[in-house]
Parts: sequence; C-alpha cells; structure tokens
Amino acid sequence: MSAGRDRGTLAILLHTHMPYVEGFGTWPFGEEWLWEAMAGSYLPLLEVLDSGAPVTLSLTPVLCDQLAAPGIAERFTAFIEDVRAHTHAQDAKAFQAAGERELAREIERSHGDYTWALERFAERCASGPHGNLLDSFAPHVQWTSTATHAVLPLLATDAGVRLQLQSGVGAHRERFGAGWRGGFWLPECGYAPWLGPALWDAGARSACVELTSRFGLGASEHLRPLQSESGLLLVPIDRATMSLVWSDRGYPAAGGYRDYHRHSTHQHNPWSNDGRPYDHDRALALAREDAADFVARTRARLRDSGSSLPGGGLAVCALDTELLGHWWYEGVSWLDGVIEECDRQGLQLARLDDALERHEPAPAQGELEWEPSSWGEAGGLSTWSAPAVADMAFAVRAAELAVLAAGGRAGTAAVRELLALQASDWTFMVARGLAVPYARERFAGHNEALLGALSASEGGTVAGLGNLAVHAETAALLEP
Repeated sequence: MSAGRDRGTLAILLHTHMPYVEGFGTWPFGEEWLWEAMAGSYLPLLEVLDSGAPVTLSLTPVLCDQLAAPGIAERFTAFIEDVRAHTHAQDAKAFQAAGERELAREIERSHGDYTWALERFAERCASGPHGNLLDSFAPHVQWTSTATHAVLPLLATDAGVRLQLQSGVGAHRERFGAGWRGGFWLPECGYAPWLGPALWDAGARSACVELTSRFGLGASEHLRPLQSESGLLLVPIDRATMSLVWSDRGYPAAGGYRDYHRHSTHQHNPWSNDGRPYDHDRALALAREDAADFVARTRARLRDSGSSLPGGGLAVCALDTELLGHWWYEGVSWLDGVIEECDRQGLQLARLDDALERHEPAPAQGELEWEPSSWGEAGGLSTWSAPAVADMAFAVRAAELAVLAAGGRAGTAAVRELLALQASDWTFMVARGLAVPYARERFAGHNEALLGALSASEGGTVAGLGNLAVHAETAALLEP
C-alpha cells in the first residue's frame, strides 16, 4: 500500500552511451567494453524496464549502430563462452590454490552473472524482429542524442552542429518511429545559448542542462524547467540529488559494495570496498537501504526547496546507464529499490516527458548572456579542451573545416570519420588518464583516415565504420 503522494516529482534519466568500439580492439581496450556493458548493465536494466518502471531512457545513435551491427551476437557469445568462462576458471583455481576459498567462491558465483546474461541475450534476440538487443530497448527509448556524442559548443561551425544533430535525430526516427516527443540529451550536458535554434530546428523540444555553477548547489532554480528564447525547454539536472549517487562519497563508495577498482589477475572483482571478500547478500541489503535513503532525501529536497514551485518542483537525477551494474555492480538493484520506495514513501516518479507536461516552466532570464556549460570539470568545457587535450580539440575543429570546405564532395567515408573523430570520448579519456594510448590511437586513426578520404574524394565506406549511420542528406547538411 503506497503512502499519500507528496507534491513534487522525481525523474530519473539514464543516458546510455558507448563510443564506437565495435571492431576496434579487444583486450584490454576496445569492443570488450561493449560486451561488459551488455552483460553487466544493459541486460539487467532491461529486466527492470520491462516491469513498467517509469524511468527515462536515452540511447545514443552511435550505441544503437553497434547494438544493431552484424556479427554482434556471435562475438558477444564467444566473449562469454570462451573468454569469461576461461578467466573465471583461472582466477577461481588460483584463489583455491592460495587458500582463499571465499574469494574463489565469489569468482565462481560471479561467473553466473555472465551465463545468465548470455541466456537472456539469446532469448531476447530470438524474440525480436531484427534479432538484436536493440529490439528489447525499442519500447523504452524516449530520448535521443547527437550522432556520435559530440560536445556541441566545441564544434567549429553551424554546419557541423547540424550534421551531428540531424544525423542523430534522423537515425532515431528511422529506428524507433514517429513517437519521439523531442527529448534530446546534450552530450556531457554541453549547452550554449546559440545552440537553441539549431536544436529546435532538428526537432528537439527539451534538453537537460547543468546550471550548478550559475545558481549554486541546492538552489530551488534546479527544480523547475526553463523556457529558452528559442522555444527549447531547458531542464536543469539536480546535482544535490545526483550527488547522493554520483560523487566521491556517494552510495557506491560504501564499504559493503563490490570494489570496482581492485582486480584479480584476470580483471574480476571479488572484494568489497572495505577490503573483505565480497558478500553479495550483504551488498544487496545495503542497496535496498540506500534506495530508501535516496527517496527519503529526495522527498525532503522537494519539500524544503520545491514547495513554493508550481507542482511542487521537479528533481531530475541524470546518470550514465553504465554506472548501474558495471561501475556500481549493485546499481540496478538500487534502482529497482528506488522504484519500490517511491511507491512506498509516496514520492511521484515519472518519465521526464510526462513530468514536463505537469511542471510549468519559468523564463530562462538572461539566457543569451550565459556562458557555455556542461557537467564536466567546474561546469565548463575544459574537460574536452584543456591543455592536456588542446591538440585534439584543435585537430577536430580543423578536420570539420576541411570537410565543410569539401562540401557535398566530401563523400560518406570522410563524413563517417569526422563523426567518429568528434566523439567526446577520446578527449575525455585523455583528460582523465583513462586508456590514454587507446584513445589517442583511435583519434589519430580517424583523423588520418578522414584526410585520406578527402584527398581521394572517396565516396564509399571505411573498414570498421561501415555500421556508423550516415544519412543520404548528409551532403546538404555540410553546405554553408
């Protein structure tokens, strides 16, 4: 029996993205990232979504390209049946030989996650019209994004912005039909006021923005949508709510959860954050406690800061989908608990499109004077343009200008390489010191291939990028 409903609404938005790794490397970096996300995040999350959870889901077109690519089922199956079966067996054997029986048992237990994932993957592929995992996502996807997750304020030209926007929207409409209500995830929440008209022209009607540096952490302004001068509805994400999960002291850092950073020989995680052998039952109980705490704190936030707002305020908790299940092993169980606790504690949980219809926006006062913002370092764009990645930032702008100069003569191959080059992931990884050699190798490879395609005036596809969606009207988008 649910309690009486509070005023105010919680909207949980899960942004689902993977850079184009399909066909680009295996161990230790490359398409294995996609297999791990499928097994640890996407398949468990789909179980929750299929139960009717009112959660908002975005999928980037570049991830959809990969989930629908030929050969994915065979390679994912081989990864589970061959690679993961072998690595779990080797680690369990080593821990047994060392007398670490609890760690060995945990390795054996966790292998069951992969066998379960493969079984569910096969069932889902068999029941879908296209035989891939994207079929299972289709009923749940409400929001889309740019073609390859480019940080829009850093692009060099209006034509480059149109290319990313309209390619992404076109791919979404082709895959998921005409039911899109205009929800658009800005990669890295990167926004600048001059983007509004281009977003509107592409069909976007609402987008999340990070305005903590403008209004301050915990301000009531984060609990109400803003009407921009372009017509676009700007939806502040609520950092005060999100930081309960996504921060150095957020729930995943608690001692009872599985330690993501401590690895066995074969990159498994049989320890808890407190250094003890991982206890799955203990961790699941903790996830339920934290779910109840999250809902109670969100209710208090809406009561204290949103009570004077029309509808009681809207708290938007935006998270990378891969946080749940992959980085935070128990995250999907936590989400499931949050959904139950919202009902039990009387907090309205709604999909963001539905919530926006019930919450009156305020004018985005002074919007044209706003500085570009993101959810990156200090709320600005430095994560993707700081000195550590300045050479990459300048190179991608130069590549965009080169393709623009070629116009309709650029050809599909060059355009695909530009889209791949513009992905925010390469500069992000370098700036954060994550898989730097792989990121730089991928960036340099796409840049070199782009220049080669322009020199040859090639109009075909590029090996490894043939599944990256590019639409027939691309040439027109590149015209000044």
